[in-house]
Amino acid sequence: MFGKPKTKLGIDIGAGGIKLVELQKKKGRPVLFTYAIAPEDLSIHPKEAMVKKPEDLMGDGQPEKDHHDPEMKDSELSEERIQKYATVLKEALKKAKVVARSATVSLPVSAVFHAVVTLPKMDKKSFDSVLKAKVQKLVPLPLEKLSLDYQVIEGGDKKNKTQKILVNAVEKKRVSFYAKIFQEAGLTLESLEPESTALTRTLIGKDKSVSMIVDIGAKRTNFFIVDNGYPITHHSTEVGGEKVNMILQNRLGIEAELVEGVKKDLSNAILFDKNALEKEKFLSMLAPVIDPIVKEIEYSFEVYLRQQGNEAKIPEKIILTGGGSIFPFLTEYIEEKFKKKCFLGDPWARIVHQQSLQPLLNKIGPRMSVSVGLALRDMV
Repeated sequence: MFGKPKTKLGIDIGAGGIKLVELQKKKGRPVLFTYAIAPEDLSIHPKEAMVKKPEDLMGDGQPEKDHHDPEMKDSELSEERIQKYATVLKEALKKAKVVARSATVSLPVSAVFHAVVTLPKMDKKSFDSVLKAKVQKLVPLPLEKLSLDYQVIEGGDKKNKTQKILVNAVEKKRVSFYAKIFQEAGLTLESLEPESTALTRTLIGKDKSVSMIVDIGAKRTNFFIVDNGYPITHHSTEVGGEKVNMILQNRLGIEAELVEGVKKDLSNAILFDKNALEKEKFLSMLAPVIDPIVKEIEYSFEVYLRQQGNEAKIPEKIILTGGGSIFPFLTEYIEEKFKKKCFLGDPWARIVHQQSLQPLLNKIGPRMSVSVGLALRDMV
């Protein structure tokens, strides 16, 4: 009689597969409608993307060059690749019984040019042309090949009459690529959003303090410093859950297909019995993954606090998310290292859901943070 309930669908296409969350708004609050995880090896990152390798971080922490998004290659735009992504997405939509016909999808850090630029305050007509000229000096491609999005950061420097602008740019070819995937899957691409924005929305919310989000994915770990509700800095390094799998496989002498089960057992062991694992031995075994993450957190804070206007700021907390964030002892180790509160982010904290689902949602929560944040767009 009243039609289908209006819902919002967020889809996170990551290197380890597709995660989706559909939310329905009831009495002004977001309610969990359905969700799905479709594990699949997807090559979402640009092949020429510039990111830090572990050995870079264990040196002086300085990247050789920024990780700008190169122009998409013809092989990345192939019909075969589009069909592969669409097939995985269609299956996830079907099994989750999704009702939404449009969605917001995430853009990986490696595909987004991100910068905070400072401009003098000026009228709207001059602002657009000055901003574009400024951005063109920073990006590796002509502006006509990019979709540009910007946001004026509130506050500014009233004394010097300047303003800070948060800029995100993505290649138009990549936007077209995602649009074709969604079309094949029977959806309309409502909007594209950087992972950092989605994570800030779901894990930070209205908190204005300086925080860091560490997103440990399958192939890469991303680091975002959030200040006054804005993701100000983006950094990325090539360490993630897959490297943990390799270490466990080699150390324990087990088959690759058994590794995920072992990781779950290890996580359950630390949840239910803190004495079940020897902390120092475990941390030492995973040092090739943990050490570069710690080094990047340190480097990111140093760079941020050296920037003009940030010298007196004090980062308050470090929030971990992503499928690789549930290592035993990791939050405890980082908290001891930086003397700051460190914890696993809870993407469901602002979502109404059945209490009977809580144990399951807790287990999958770190993997769903981006998709929850995407679905919350225009809801909060």
